[in-house]
Amino acid sequence: MNNKIAILGAGGKMGARVARKIHESQYDLIAIEISDEGRERLGHAGIPVTDGDDWITNVDAVVLALPDSVIAQVAEKLVPRLNPGTLVLILDAAAPYAGVLPEREDITYFIGHPCHPPIFNDETDWEARRDYHGGIANQAIVCSLMQGPEEHYALGRDICETMWSPIIRTHRVTTEQLAILEPGLSEMVAMPFIDVMVEAVDECEKTYDIDRQAAFDFLIGHLNVELAMWFGFSPKVPSDAALRLMEFAKKVVVRDDWRRALDPKVVKQASELIVRGG
Repeated sequence: MNNKIAILGAGGKMGARVARKIHESQYDLIAIEISDEGRERLGHAGIPVTDGDDWITNVDAVVLALPDSVIAQVAEKLVPRLNPGTLVLILDAAAPYAGVLPEREDITYFIGHPCHPPIFNDETDWEARRDYHGGIANQAIVCSLMQGPEEHYALGRDICETMWSPIIRTHRVTTEQLAILEPGLSEMVAMPFIDVMVEAVDECEKTYDIDRQAAFDFLIGHLNVELAMWFGFSPKVPSDAALRLMEFAKKVVVRDDWRRALDPKVVKQASELIVRGG
Protein backbone atom coordinates (compact mmCIF):
# COMPACT_ATOMS: atom_id res chain seq x y z
CA MET A 1 0.00 0.00 0.00
CA ASN A 2 1.32 3.47 -0.89
CA ASN A 3 2.10 5.94 1.89
CA LYS A 4 -0.50 8.67 2.28
CA ILE A 5 1.00 12.14 2.38
CA ALA A 6 -1.07 15.18 3.38
CA ILE A 7 0.21 18.59 2.36
CA LEU A 8 -1.17 21.58 4.26
CA GLY A 9 -0.95 24.72 2.17
CA ALA A 10 -0.81 22.60 -0.97
CA GLY A 11 -1.96 25.50 -3.15
CA GLY A 12 0.66 28.00 -2.00
CA LYS A 13 3.79 28.96 -3.93
CA MET A 14 5.99 26.27 -2.40
CA GLY A 15 3.08 23.97 -1.63
CA ALA A 16 1.92 23.80 -5.23
CA ARG A 17 5.39 22.90 -6.48
CA VAL A 18 5.85 20.06 -4.02
CA ALA A 19 2.22 18.90 -4.34
CA ARG A 20 2.67 18.38 -8.10
CA LYS A 21 5.71 16.20 -7.46
CA ILE A 22 3.94 14.10 -4.82
CA HIS A 23 0.83 13.85 -7.03
CA GLU A 24 2.96 12.39 -9.84
CA SER A 25 4.82 9.96 -7.54
CA GLN A 26 4.13 6.62 -5.88
CA TYR A 27 2.62 8.41 -2.87
CA ASP A 28 -1.08 9.02 -2.33
CA LEU A 29 -1.53 12.79 -2.02
CA ILE A 30 -4.07 14.48 0.22
CA ALA A 31 -4.04 18.16 -0.72
CA ILE A 32 -5.30 20.58 1.94
CA GLU A 33 -5.84 24.20 0.93
CA ILE A 34 -8.28 26.82 2.28
CA SER A 35 -7.64 29.82 0.01
CA ASP A 36 -9.62 30.25 -3.19
CA GLU A 37 -6.48 31.21 -5.11
CA GLY A 38 -4.64 28.12 -3.90
CA ARG A 39 -7.55 25.82 -4.65
CA GLU A 40 -7.77 27.27 -8.15
CA ARG A 41 -4.04 26.73 -8.64
CA LEU A 42 -4.41 23.08 -7.65
CA GLY A 43 -7.43 22.69 -9.92
CA HIS A 44 -5.41 23.89 -12.91
CA ALA A 45 -2.83 21.24 -12.04
CA GLY A 46 -5.47 18.51 -11.88
CA ILE A 47 -5.02 17.98 -8.15
CA PRO A 48 -8.22 17.47 -6.14
CA VAL A 49 -8.56 19.28 -2.82
CA THR A 50 -9.62 17.36 0.29
CA ASP A 51 -12.12 19.08 2.58
CA GLY A 52 -12.89 18.28 6.20
CA ASP A 53 -10.47 16.67 8.64
CA ASP A 54 -11.17 12.94 8.38
CA TRP A 55 -7.73 12.57 6.78
CA ILE A 56 -5.92 13.48 10.02
CA THR A 57 -5.96 9.94 11.41
CA ASN A 58 -5.43 8.33 8.03
CA VAL A 59 -2.02 9.59 6.88
CA ASP A 60 1.56 8.42 7.23
CA ALA A 61 3.06 11.90 6.91
CA VAL A 62 1.95 15.53 7.01
CA VAL A 63 3.89 18.23 5.18
CA LEU A 64 3.48 21.73 6.61
CA ALA A 65 3.93 23.87 3.48
CA LEU A 66 2.89 26.94 5.45
CA PRO A 67 4.35 30.34 6.36
CA ASP A 68 6.63 30.10 9.39
CA SER A 69 4.45 32.60 11.22
CA VAL A 70 1.42 30.27 11.30
CA ILE A 71 3.12 26.89 11.84
CA ALA A 72 2.87 27.13 15.64
CA GLN A 73 -0.90 27.75 15.60
CA VAL A 74 -1.59 25.03 13.03
CA ALA A 75 0.67 22.48 14.70
CA GLU A 76 -0.91 23.15 18.11
CA LYS A 77 -4.29 22.05 16.76
CA LEU A 78 -3.05 19.32 14.41
CA VAL A 79 -0.32 17.39 16.22
CA PRO A 80 -2.39 16.17 19.22
CA ARG A 81 -4.86 14.54 16.80
CA LEU A 82 -2.33 12.60 14.71
CA ASN A 83 -1.88 8.88 15.09
CA PRO A 84 1.26 7.73 16.92
CA GLY A 85 4.14 7.27 14.49
CA THR A 86 2.96 9.96 12.05
CA LEU A 87 5.78 11.91 10.42
CA VAL A 88 5.41 15.70 10.46
CA LEU A 89 7.62 17.33 7.84
CA ILE A 90 8.49 21.03 8.13
CA LEU A 91 10.10 22.77 5.15
CA ASP A 92 12.23 25.23 7.13
CA ALA A 93 14.20 25.06 10.38
CA ALA A 94 12.94 28.33 11.87
CA ALA A 95 9.82 27.03 13.64
CA PRO A 96 11.46 23.83 14.94
CA TYR A 97 14.57 25.69 16.11
CA ALA A 98 12.48 28.38 17.76
CA GLY A 99 10.85 25.63 19.83
CA VAL A 100 7.24 26.30 18.84
CA LEU A 101 6.28 22.75 17.84
CA PRO A 102 4.05 20.88 20.31
CA GLU A 103 5.83 18.32 22.48
CA ARG A 104 4.75 14.78 21.68
CA GLU A 105 7.19 11.89 21.94
CA ASP A 106 5.31 9.36 19.80
CA ILE A 107 5.40 11.29 16.52
CA THR A 108 8.32 12.14 14.23
CA TYR A 109 9.45 15.66 13.41
CA PHE A 110 11.45 15.89 10.20
CA ILE A 111 12.88 18.98 8.50
CA GLY A 112 13.87 19.30 4.86
CA HIS A 113 14.94 22.25 2.75
CA PRO A 114 16.13 22.62 -0.85
CA CYS A 115 19.52 24.14 -1.69
CA HIS A 116 18.14 25.34 -5.06
CA PRO A 117 19.95 24.79 -8.38
CA PRO A 118 23.64 25.72 -8.12
CA ILE A 119 25.24 28.56 -10.07
CA PHE A 120 27.87 26.17 -11.42
CA ASN A 121 26.20 23.19 -13.05
CA ASP A 122 26.24 20.98 -16.14
CA GLU A 123 22.62 21.55 -17.22
CA THR A 124 22.27 21.49 -21.02
CA ASP A 125 18.49 21.95 -21.32
CA TRP A 126 17.59 25.65 -21.63
CA GLU A 127 14.53 25.35 -19.39
CA ALA A 128 16.66 23.76 -16.67
CA ARG A 129 19.33 26.43 -17.05
CA ARG A 130 16.68 29.07 -16.39
CA ASP A 131 15.22 27.23 -13.37
CA TYR A 132 16.46 29.17 -10.35
CA HIS A 133 14.20 27.63 -7.71
CA GLY A 134 14.31 23.90 -8.50
CA GLY A 135 11.94 21.27 -9.74
CA ILE A 136 13.31 21.21 -13.29
CA ALA A 137 17.05 21.64 -12.74
CA ASN A 138 19.06 19.38 -10.46
CA GLN A 139 19.59 20.54 -6.91
CA ALA A 140 20.88 19.32 -3.56
CA ILE A 141 18.75 19.22 -0.40
CA VAL A 142 19.39 19.10 3.34
CA CYS A 143 17.42 16.93 5.78
CA SER A 144 17.22 16.56 9.54
CA LEU A 145 15.50 13.97 11.71
CA MET A 146 14.62 16.24 14.61
CA GLN A 147 12.96 13.50 16.64
CA GLY A 148 11.63 10.02 15.98
CA PRO A 149 12.95 6.53 15.23
CA GLU A 150 15.97 6.28 12.95
CA GLU A 151 14.02 4.22 10.42
CA HIS A 152 11.79 7.27 9.79
CA TYR A 153 14.75 9.14 8.31
CA ALA A 154 14.48 7.06 5.14
CA LEU A 155 10.79 7.99 4.70
CA GLY A 156 11.39 11.68 5.35
CA ARG A 157 14.35 11.74 3.01
CA ASP A 158 12.41 10.01 0.24
CA ILE A 159 9.50 12.44 0.55
CA CYS A 160 11.91 15.37 0.33
CA GLU A 161 13.76 13.88 -2.62
CA THR A 162 10.41 13.36 -4.35
CA MET A 163 9.15 16.88 -3.62
CA TRP A 164 12.30 18.60 -4.82
CA SER A 165 13.42 16.22 -7.56
CA PRO A 166 15.63 15.95 -9.53
CA ILE A 167 18.26 15.65 -6.80
CA ILE A 168 22.05 15.86 -7.05
CA ARG A 169 22.70 14.80 -3.47
CA THR A 170 21.07 14.78 -0.05
CA HIS A 171 22.90 16.09 3.03
CA ARG A 172 21.97 14.95 6.52
CA VAL A 173 22.42 17.58 9.23
CA THR A 174 21.17 18.26 12.75
CA THR A 175 18.31 20.66 13.38
CA GLU A 176 20.73 23.28 14.71
CA GLN A 177 23.01 22.87 11.71
CA LEU A 178 20.08 23.32 9.34
CA ALA A 179 19.10 26.53 11.17
CA ILE A 180 22.68 27.78 10.84
CA LEU A 181 22.38 27.18 7.08
CA GLU A 182 18.97 28.93 6.97
CA PRO A 183 18.28 31.51 8.23
CA GLY A 184 21.99 31.88 9.11
CA LEU A 185 24.12 31.34 6.02
CA SER A 186 21.55 31.98 3.30
CA GLU A 187 19.48 34.85 4.72
CA MET A 188 21.69 36.51 7.33
CA VAL A 189 24.99 36.35 5.42
CA ALA A 190 24.41 35.83 1.70
CA MET A 191 21.22 37.85 1.23
CA PRO A 192 22.49 41.09 2.84
CA PHE A 193 25.62 41.00 0.65
CA ILE A 194 23.47 40.50 -2.44
CA ASP A 195 21.13 43.32 -1.44
CA VAL A 196 24.11 45.63 -0.93
CA MET A 197 25.43 44.69 -4.39
CA VAL A 198 22.11 45.73 -5.93
CA GLU A 199 22.26 48.99 -3.98
CA ALA A 200 25.83 49.48 -5.22
CA VAL A 201 24.66 49.20 -8.84
CA ASP A 202 21.98 51.79 -8.02
CA GLU A 203 24.65 54.02 -6.49
CA CYS A 204 26.81 53.77 -9.60
CA GLU A 205 23.87 54.92 -11.70
CA LYS A 206 22.30 57.58 -9.48
CA THR A 207 25.35 59.15 -7.86
CA TYR A 208 28.07 58.64 -10.44
CA ASP A 209 26.01 58.70 -13.66
CA ILE A 210 27.29 55.30 -14.82
CA ASP A 211 24.97 53.56 -17.25
CA ARG A 212 23.05 50.97 -15.19
CA GLN A 213 23.52 48.23 -17.78
CA ALA A 214 27.27 48.88 -17.77
CA ALA A 215 27.41 48.64 -13.96
CA PHE A 216 25.27 45.50 -13.98
CA ASP A 217 27.33 43.80 -16.69
CA PHE A 218 30.54 44.71 -14.90
CA LEU A 219 29.37 43.38 -11.53
CA ILE A 220 27.77 40.16 -12.79
CA GLY A 221 30.76 39.26 -14.92
CA HIS A 222 33.18 39.84 -12.06
CA LEU A 223 30.93 37.89 -9.69
CA ASN A 224 31.04 34.95 -12.09
CA VAL A 225 34.83 34.79 -12.19
CA GLU A 226 35.33 35.64 -8.51
CA LEU A 227 32.86 32.99 -7.34
CA ALA A 228 34.55 30.47 -9.61
CA MET A 229 37.99 31.31 -8.22
CA TRP A 230 37.09 31.52 -4.54
CA PHE A 231 34.99 28.34 -4.51
CA GLY A 232 37.45 26.26 -6.51
CA PHE A 233 35.80 26.02 -9.92
CA SER A 234 38.68 27.89 -11.52
CA PRO A 235 42.32 28.46 -10.52
CA LYS A 236 42.47 31.24 -7.94
CA VAL A 237 44.71 33.76 -9.68
CA PRO A 238 43.83 37.30 -8.54
CA SER A 239 46.71 39.74 -8.47
CA ASP A 240 48.54 40.52 -5.25
CA ALA A 241 47.22 44.07 -5.52
CA ALA A 242 43.62 42.81 -5.78
CA LEU A 243 44.06 40.68 -2.65
CA ARG A 244 45.53 43.63 -0.73
CA LEU A 245 42.63 45.78 -1.86
CA MET A 246 40.14 43.10 -0.80
CA GLU A 247 41.51 43.11 2.76
CA PHE A 248 41.38 46.91 2.80
CA ALA A 249 37.81 46.92 1.47
CA LYS A 250 36.63 44.40 4.08
CA LYS A 251 37.26 47.06 6.72
CA VAL A 252 35.03 49.42 4.75
CA VAL A 253 32.06 47.16 3.89
CA VAL A 254 32.18 44.19 6.31
CA ARG A 255 31.75 44.26 10.07
CA ASP A 256 34.56 42.55 11.99
CA ASP A 257 32.03 40.52 13.98
CA TRP A 258 30.00 39.27 10.98
CA ARG A 259 30.48 35.65 12.15
CA ARG A 260 27.90 36.35 14.86
CA ALA A 261 25.29 35.83 12.12
CA LEU A 262 26.08 32.09 12.30
CA ASP A 263 26.22 31.88 16.10
CA PRO A 264 23.49 29.48 17.28
CA LYS A 265 22.30 32.02 19.84
CA VAL A 266 21.82 34.68 17.16
CA VAL A 267 20.29 32.14 14.77
CA LYS A 268 17.83 31.18 17.51
CA GLN A 269 16.85 34.84 17.93
CA ALA A 270 16.39 35.11 14.16
CA SER A 271 14.24 31.97 14.11
CA GLU A 272 12.04 33.35 16.88
CA LEU A 273 11.69 36.61 14.95
CA ILE A 274 10.65 34.66 11.84
CA VAL A 275 7.93 32.65 13.55
CA ARG A 276 6.51 35.74 15.26
CA GLY A 277 5.98 37.18 11.80
CA GLY A 278 7.24 40.65 12.60
